[in-house]
Formats: sequence, C-alpha cells, structure tokens
Amino acid sequence: MKFHATTILTVRRNGVVAMGGDGQVTLGTAVMKADAVKIRRLMDDKVLCGFAGASADAFALMERFEEKLKDYPSNVPRAATELAKEWRTDRALRRLEALMTVADVKGTLLVSGTGDVISPSDGIVGIGSGGNYAIAAARALLNNSDMEAEAIVREALAIASEIDIYTNANIVVEVLECSS
Repeated sequence: MKFHATTILTVRRNGVVAMGGDGQVTLGTAVMKADAVKIRRLMDDKVLCGFAGASADAFALMERFEEKLKDYPSNVPRAATELAKEWRTDRALRRLEALMTVADVKGTLLVSGTGDVISPSDGIVGIGSGGNYAIAAARALLNNSDMEAEAIVREALAIASEIDIYTNANIVVEVLECSS
C-alpha cells in the first residue's frame, strides 16, 4: 500500500510569505490521520519548510536541510542547492520520495530529489497531491482579489481539499514577514 500525504502551498504578497498545508495522511483508501502538521519553522523561526511525500523520507530530508542551513546560515538558496546535490548523488537519499518547499524573508524555493531547486517567478509553490489545484486557486485569488497571503493560502487549500481526495480542510498556516 502507498501513503498519500498532503498538499503544501506557499504564497508571497505584500511583504508576507505564508506557507500552509492540510492535515490528511492516507494509506490506500483509508484516512490514517487527519491532523498531521507538515510545515516546520527552522533556524530560530526564520525559515519555513513544508514537505510532501513519504513522512519518514520528508523528515530525513528536513533534518539534512537543517544541517545545510547551519553550514550556510544566511543563504537559504545555497543550503537548498547543497541539499539537492546530496539528495541526487547519495545512493540512500536518491530513494527518498518527498518534495520540499522552503521560504525565508528573501525567497521561496521548491527542492526535489532530481536536483531541482526552483524559485517561482510569481512567489507561488504548491506540492503534493493537491498542489496543482492549490496553485491554480492561489493564482486566481492573487490576480483577482486583495486578499493577503495567509488568506489566499487558506482559501486555495480549502478549494484543493474539495477536489483532491488526498487533501482535507484541516489547514495549518505559518507566516513570515519578509522583504519581497
């Protein structure tokens, strides 16, 4: 059986970055947990990290990312790039099935095991089973409303939860004040 776990969405607007995730973890056709928290604050609350995929894999990656942040404390893109390089080349890490999105005051990144470190041009990143639904909703809300980043994340994830069977409406959002 395969675990399906989550939708994570990150949005930047008006000097704020908001990252949110739903709480559902599904095994096969059964909801195993409805209130999982998949967003973490790192580096004294200066970095947000969200993960989707196999939970143990995601936690392993998050721990490695935190180590990279300690090596490059004021350079999140460099820490993410070093993690992606290690993830892609290390035999054990290559088998990990997860994606991460990270954000600090300067930027938002998507980090994958294929070596991708992507900074979105519009400040929106969505990962997990409902990620594309959440991105579409967030872009519509960003372009057609005056809603703040946190409200956009909550509403877009709620919309995704109505479409994606692996996403629920138990939403947790973390917010950082930022420079862009």
